[in-house]
Amino acid sequence: MFFDSHAHLDDRRFDDDREEILADLKNHDVGLIMNVGCDLPSSERSVALAEENAFVYAAVGSHPDDADHVNGALLDRYRALAQHPKVRAIGEIGLDYHYEDVPRAQQIIAFEQQLELAEALKLPVIVHEREAHGDAMEIVKRHPDIRGVFHCFSGSAEMALWLVERGWYIGFTGVVTFKNARRALEAVQALPLDRILIETDCPYMAPEPYRGRRNDSRYVPLVAEKIAFLKGVSPEEAGRITLENAKRLFGIA
Repeated sequence: MFFDSHAHLDDRRFDDDREEILADLKNHDVGLIMNVGCDLPSSERSVALAEENAFVYAAVGSHPDDADHVNGALLDRYRALAQHPKVRAIGEIGLDYHYEDVPRAQQIIAFEQQLELAEALKLPVIVHEREAHGDAMEIVKRHPDIRGVFHCFSGSAEMALWLVERGWYIGFTGVVTFKNARRALEAVQALPLDRILIETDCPYMAPEPYRGRRNDSRYVPLVAEKIAFLKGVSPEEAGRITLENAKRLFGIA
């Protein structure tokens, strides 16, 4: 069985066929999903989706693109949502310096505020980090008691190992199936399999041979297949180990 550790099935792009996709997951041996918020509306939708489906769990939080909305009132709302038993992480939070729609200083403040919320709630975090490797690692150093996953990992193998040494997990998407995915492949090869999570990040990051199309959780086995090839194990073994990793991180029995 496979665990899609990072999905956005609440996205409006699934409004026409969401129920069909959810019903079809069992035919692809996908048994668990972590649906992740990016802002307050998507966090609320994630909780609702988890309430409606026993195999779906939720994370709540503000993506760096929403960092300019993070304030005391919003943090209180996330704190309240996190009381729901299906909420198992704060995320996705972090830093994104690619577009810088929100100034870096404001992103850093929002990231640290949400890390502090996760620490207070004793929840792991789901981190989005793009082109902000140095600042992200400095912030991790400042919060040594926080654990979680750097999802859709884009850093170096050295950075991945540095995080794993501090108790973190590393998440990989369909990017590992791309021909130009050198850094992701190097990171997978360097890491122990018991610190790797697999994910779709749907509706984004569809793996080959579906690259460029809308992604969904039924494609997460393709990520497992590639990682299995790189680690010299069967896809079933990669699926089993990454499922146990995600269950361990998110506190799912």
